[in-house]
Amino acid sequence: MGFSQRCRGAYGDEVEDGSLPLHNSAADLDALAPVAERIAARVAELSTDPSTGGHSAVVGMAGGVAVGKSTAAASLQSVLVDQLGLDCAIVSSDGFLLPNDTLLERGIFHRKGFPESYDHGAIDGFVAAIRRREFPVTVPLYDHLIHDVLHESASIGFSPVVLFEGVNTLGFAASFDLSIYIDAAESSMRAWYLDRVLELRRRSADEPSAFFAAFAGLSDEEFASRAESIWEAVNLPNLLEHIEPTRALADIIITKAPDHSIESVIFR
Repeated sequence: MGFSQRCRGAYGDEVEDGSLPLHNSAADLDALAPVAERIAARVAELSTDPSTGGHSAVVGMAGGVAVGKSTAAASLQSVLVDQLGLDCAIVSSDGFLLPNDTLLERGIFHRKGFPESYDHGAIDGFVAAIRRREFPVTVPLYDHLIHDVLHESASIGFSPVVLFEGVNTLGFAASFDLSIYIDAAESSMRAWYLDRVLELRRRSADEPSAFFAAFAGLSDEEFASRAESIWEAVNLPNLLEHIEPTRALADIIITKAPDHSIESVIFR
């Protein structure tokens, strides 16, 4: 497999690695407080609606590659737990990506992170299990070191809020109780993406089995140049053709400034 094909698989949604430093300022937590209150109100509605059986509030969160969905999800979880006393489970759509071998067999490895690269049946089953309160719910796992889905899984117990985050999750907005879109200027997302993949490559330097270890021979400038071309060829088309259009489906739009801080929160 050539460099370009490997990079296209590496630079999809899954590079939003939750292990990277989070921007979690007090100002951001304050900005997210009304969002948490909106979620809490939805939880209260569900708990008193006999037609729902009191199932968890399923909240979808989407946005472009490297926009900071994992950061926003963790910050929102913190507000829900610490300020409102509501447990919140976070599930990433990364685990629902088709395995690399399957993507290669189907000839769509270069479209990893696009809608067709996910196991839609598994996502539907996951949401349905939450709605039926079939806890614990099994969720697939993704390994950011090898950039592939693992053969093992995890399980989540009952939580009043289940936050499902990923680039194309709002394609399932009809199944969610609330939908959130994380927005930012394309130039900001591009810069954050380049910073992220360079950091991931540096972290892979001493891990021979890591995906980015294969590119250790390139200088940062060479690697950044290739990454920039992948943004143009893969992540930008995914953003414009598939991710950004789902913004119209969101109940809440959170816009981030170039410094990662929250610029505005719009309720619709």
